[in-house]
Amino acid sequence: MKKLILPLIALIPLFWSCNSNSSTKDATTDSTTSVKAITVKDWGKYDNKEIKQYVLDNGKGAIVTLSNYGATITQWTFPDKEGKVDNIVVGFDSLSTYLQHPPYFGATIGRFGNRINKGKFTLEGKNYSLATNDAANHLHGGNIGFDKVVWEVSIPDSTKPTIDFHYISKDGEEGYPGNLDVTVHYVLNDNNELKITYDASTDKPTIINMTNHSYFNLTGNLENTVLGENFQINADKYTPVENLIPTGKLVDVKGTPYDFTTSHKIGQNIAQADSCYDHNFVLNTGGDISKKAATISDDKTGLVLDVYTTQPGIQFYTSCYLKGEYVAHEGQKTVKFAGATLETQHFPDSPNQPTFPSVELKPGEKYHQETIYKISVNK
Repeated sequence: MKKLILPLIALIPLFWSCNSNSSTKDATTDSTTSVKAITVKDWGKYDNKEIKQYVLDNGKGAIVTLSNYGATITQWTFPDKEGKVDNIVVGFDSLSTYLQHPPYFGATIGRFGNRINKGKFTLEGKNYSLATNDAANHLHGGNIGFDKVVWEVSIPDSTKPTIDFHYISKDGEEGYPGNLDVTVHYVLNDNNELKITYDASTDKPTIINMTNHSYFNLTGNLENTVLGENFQINADKYTPVENLIPTGKLVDVKGTPYDFTTSHKIGQNIAQADSCYDHNFVLNTGGDISKKAATISDDKTGLVLDVYTTQPGIQFYTSCYLKGEYVAHEGQKTVKFAGATLETQHFPDSPNQPTFPSVELKPGEKYHQETIYKISVNK
């Protein structure tokens, strides 16, 4: 991707909202504004609001493209050991494809990442019912979660590859209590680390569990599934599920197909895990972001992705429900096992599991979580 340098044009934060019955269109022209580290491109309209792409370039080889639709990572490129520039995330060239509501590619997830059993929970003695958008369960914030809204954008420093996305989720949205004020801050630093910081506050007791849902494929070619990539996670336990809802137990991974305490191919034992990994792993890091939580690597490209987080868990999902119905960058189909997610999070169904770390947020408290995805290459 060629970096453009043009005069700085003032960027005006935009305050938008969207709904499920909105009209859409893709951009027919591509007007571009460039600054030293950020390129801003028109990408289309949603609900008569302008949708943009924001290209962050650290000048060290890493280029991350995001959109204000869903505060979404749409592309992340980096040169492999042969110097070939690979796109390490699954994403789409057109806004219209995202508006078809594919399964959360690169999106910011909220209010609550992953599943809540039957969409119900009790908080301070009051019962709440959420949208049930995954069979009988609530998934990733509901019918119109944070992945399907237009975020306000601000750029703190146009000479640095950093951007803020802001959204106010209103009281009762998708059934959640409280007006929730959310900011997601992306920084692409000189060490080829993409740091994502989540901050939120509320005016009523509520629950929150935010994450990013990027699908990673370090080969740059979706015909190469992630089954051949290497995975290691710093987790001695995982949360087993029944019908994708945690049982409430923390089970030792030793002797199971969920043991990734040492690095090995993702596909090595997947047949013994019902041919799908879609599980929450309990990290050993204790919320210490200086400790490595997980690593994916690819032998052919030499690319390595390390994950660090303050969150207590990671949902490792191998895209086993994809069927190739969405066309990604360069005409590639999103087939089964096309990517792997590393969703840093609190545990699924936490509001209904008293032994899990709390996801409650009260007025006067601050929700703050950090995750770092670091890309590097072994030559």
